[in-house]
Amino acid sequence: MTTTLIVLVHPAPDSFNASWAKQTDTSCSSLGDAVLWSDLYGQGFDPAERSSHYPADSVSTPYDVLRTQQAASEAGCLPEAVQDEIDKVRAADRIIVHFPVWWFAPPAMLKGWCERVLVNGGLHDTDNRFDTGRFRSKSVLFCATTGSRQAESAHNGKEGDIQMLLWPLAYTFRYLGFDVLTPRLIHGVHGYHKGTARHDLETRLRAELAGHHDTIARYDALPRLNFNADDDFDRGRLRSDAPSHSRFIRHEP
Repeated sequence: MTTTLIVLVHPAPDSFNASWAKQTDTSCSSLGDAVLWSDLYGQGFDPAERSSHYPADSVSTPYDVLRTQQAASEAGCLPEAVQDEIDKVRAADRIIVHFPVWWFAPPAMLKGWCERVLVNGGLHDTDNRFDTGRFRSKSVLFCATTGSRQAESAHNGKEGDIQMLLWPLAYTFRYLGFDVLTPRLIHGVHGYHKGTARHDLETRLRAELAGHHDTIARYDALPRLNFNADDDFDRGRLRSDAPSHSRFIRHEP
């Protein structure tokens, strides 16, 4: 049985993002998956990492996030809310993250979840990352909405290339060893549509939800993002004979 963790990152329970996440749940359940949930706003998850989350004897002096997380992981005294999320990440075969794109990036809540939950010493360390990451058998899919039109979010669009805007989040999961699927994107989702435009948006979103079951059913065949392998680098730099898969890691022009 496949276990799917759904991570919902939107403050409104009646948002399209929430409806999309619920459709993921319905589709996964109908296909026989076990489904876990992390509704970060609904749970009141605190995205801000700070020393006060930890017992005093786990906090490094001066306070260092990586050292403190490692000490708390080794001592088994991570914050309960963080440990609960870690348990779900470890139990899941795949993670499907639903979120809007705000200010050219995923919400701060999601960034904070990564900072607090993907703990140093527990989920990764210097010997277990990238090609040797602890989650090499697992995958993640981003289901994201933008307020901009598709053309505006293209490689030459005024809003910036959405694939590049999401690359840092994708690379976060790649760091832990996950396979990262090509993001599923729905554009033009915002609350300022009126009249015919609003009707057209609602019709389009209903169609997207209706077709989502097929996406989940084809999950294993969905395209993956390409990343450089560890041996593509020499002393931390991309080898001249290695391919470049992103403008974030590229050869000099």
